[in-house]
Amino acid sequence: MNKFVVLVVEDDKLILNLMTTTLGIHNYKYLTAASASDALLQITSHNPDVIFLDLGLPDMDGVDLIRKIRTWSAVPIIVISARSEDTDKIEALDAGADDYLTKPFSVDELLARLRVTQRRLAASQGNMNSHIFENGDLKVDFAAGTAYMNGEELALTPIEYKLLCLFCKNIGKTLTHTYLTDAIWGNTFDSDLASLRVFMASLRKKIEKDTTHPQYIQTRIGVGYRMNRL
Repeated sequence: MNKFVVLVVEDDKLILNLMTTTLGIHNYKYLTAASASDALLQITSHNPDVIFLDLGLPDMDGVDLIRKIRTWSAVPIIVISARSEDTDKIEALDAGADDYLTKPFSVDELLARLRVTQRRLAASQGNMNSHIFENGDLKVDFAAGTAYMNGEELALTPIEYKLLCLFCKNIGKTLTHTYLTDAIWGNTFDSDLASLRVFMASLRKKIEKDTTHPQYIQTRIGVGYRMNRL
């Protein structure tokens, strides 16, 4: 199964079935949502790699949903809509959508747009493949298992280092509390959430100049944390 996770936000059951069947045949893992509220829950719980989004949702206009997502996440959003006017496309793209596909569409075009997004994401994560990650004054050598700030090696605990690597490898994306606790401890209990807050506070003391106004890792209240690109 392809590790790339696609969230399909579509309330038309026939179109949803077409899209999920296509994704399944081509070995993509997928999630579904029939409303904006369902979509937000899936995004915060599962941190998908890309979103296919219909604009005509029952509880919120898709453009408004894009704006809401963009306040805390850089996840690629590909709009799939029957709205074909240029003004509709411009509005969605200006709101933060990455691509726009008009209904009716062919499955070949759907898959092509998805492959383009995968290649773009792979290119943006090139720092991971070179084993060296740099962001502002922060440098992480994945191969050596070390991290530096302003050229000086940081004294990180194993969990702090693992957290830092997760943020570096997902720069620009909000990582939810559930995602982080699952990655660190393999589960999500109240005690793990409390421990996560403690480790995040400790990590910030080592990488931030001012922990009250963090530059590198910002809190998304009630959701999780996000590393900014400096």
